[in-house]
Amino acid sequence: MSEPGKIEWPTIWVLIATYAIWAVATLWIAAWSLPLAMLVVALAGTQHSSLQHEVLHGHPTPWKAVNEALVFPALTVAIPYIRFRDSHLEHHQDANLTDPYDDPETNFQDPKVWAGFSAWWRQVLLLNNTLAGRMVLGPSVAQIAFVRGDLRAIRAGDRAVLMAWVWHGPALALVLWWIVSLSAMPLWAFLISAYASLSILKIRTYLEHRAHERTSGRTVVIEDRGLLALLFLNNNFHAVHHMHPRVAWYHLPKRYFADPDKYLTRNDGYRFRNYAEIFGKFFFKAKDPVPHPLWPKS
Repeated sequence: MSEPGKIEWPTIWVLIATYAIWAVATLWIAAWSLPLAMLVVALAGTQHSSLQHEVLHGHPTPWKAVNEALVFPALTVAIPYIRFRDSHLEHHQDANLTDPYDDPETNFQDPKVWAGFSAWWRQVLLLNNTLAGRMVLGPSVAQIAFVRGDLRAIRAGDRAVLMAWVWHGPALALVLWWIVSLSAMPLWAFLISAYASLSILKIRTYLEHRAHERTSGRTVVIEDRGLLALLFLNNNFHAVHHMHPRVAWYHLPKRYFADPDKYLTRNDGYRFRNYAEIFGKFFFKAKDPVPHPLWPKS
């Protein structure tokens, strides 16, 4: 979290730049090059989601209400910020990482549940376990599961989940009003761009965690320092983030490279050099099975 009384200006400047770029793309770039505008909006949406991740961990100011107001607009449309916040903080219970029931961000299934799926749904999930499939199908697969789970919670009387969706209404309405009333970008183009933002985010989440007997061996380090690392605000140094979840994004690489052996010993060498390596190995090939290979727990 932000240090007491301290404002983390690198995050503030990235936030200002993200909104400015998104606005320029929707207002002016879209008027003369819609494909370019869609690409820029998709990248800005990805950056905004990463900024929301910073906010839920207590950045960039000491004041939670201010932080959450800074990322209020729903630029990627689909996920209520409050639900993202609550489910992600639940995900940070490291003992439950990859648990098919208790880790809200895992793609592993209980083998018994997997066996009960229809053949066509198993095929969808197998495709979803390649990087290409995760980028194309992943946002839809995740959204379907997410909404179904939230509807069950709401029907069961979970008021917190209901209120998260209620608050999502004005956050989404603000963005749609901008697109429909002010921007040069058609609504259909914006929605495709928002989906593309989620697709890019799937690159980051694709192999963040693996099945491993030890909790500390489940979380990856990707030593990338390029465009994707910026878009993900260095969350590719994921083992470092899980060990130090309140450290600001711009300190994570320094923490890692000061003592890489510390983190690679802890995570049993779960490391990739960059995202190019990951694309080369897993774009059309699944890294993991869908049924959890170590389930049920011994």
